[in-house]
Order: sequence, then C-alpha cells, then structure tokens
Amino acid sequence: MTARGTAGPAASDRRPVARTRTPGTDTGPTDIHSVYVRSLIRSQLRLALICAAGFVLATLLFVGVIAFAPALDGAFVAGVPVSWLLLGFGVYPLAISVAALYVRAATRNEARYRSLAEDA
Repeated sequence: MTARGTAGPAASDRRPVARTRTPGTDTGPTDIHSVYVRSLIRSQLRLALICAAGFVLATLLFVGVIAFAPALDGAFVAGVPVSWLLLGFGVYPLAISVAALYVRAATRNEARYRSLAEDA
C-alpha cells in the first residue's frame, strides 16, 4: 500500500523503459567497438570454416588417391602396407599444417582488431 491507500504496481509488473535511438545520434565509442567485435567474430568464423573445409577436402583427396591406387596395398614396408603408412603419416602433418595456418591467420585477425580498436 502506498501513502494514499492504493496499491502500487507489483515489482514484477515494472518493466524498464526502452530507450530508442534516433538516426544520426552518436551514443559514443561503444557502437564503434561493437562493430569491430562483430567484424572480428565474423572474420574468425569465416577463417574457421575455410580451414575446416580445406582440411576435409584435402583429406578426402588424400584418401581418394590412396583408394584408387591399389598397387600401394601390395607394397609393404616393415610388414605394413604403404597405403596405411601414407594415411598414418600423411594425414597428421596435414592436420598440423592446417592448425598452424589457422593460428597464424587468427592471430593476424586479432592484431588487426586491436589496432583498429586502439585507433578508435
């Protein structure tokens, strides 16, 4: 009850007033920084998708070449077929190379973001 004897709105009925922005009003540097952050997220996502797709494609090509070269199954090194050795020792360097390229490119993206954010 309020001082006049009427009940005020319950706490759950109170809602914050939405602030609307009109075009052309500057709300400060946070808008610029949020644009930069969204841009960084998009570029990192794009980079991750490209690296993942490249790895999958290269792996499929690698496996396809081995599958269509049946002579590799007849050749043995230390009792192990050459095709198995190629898969075992060929896919891992591929994965490590893609990972290293991704880290280098992601670091470059973040460095660009930092330089833009500091300038703003």
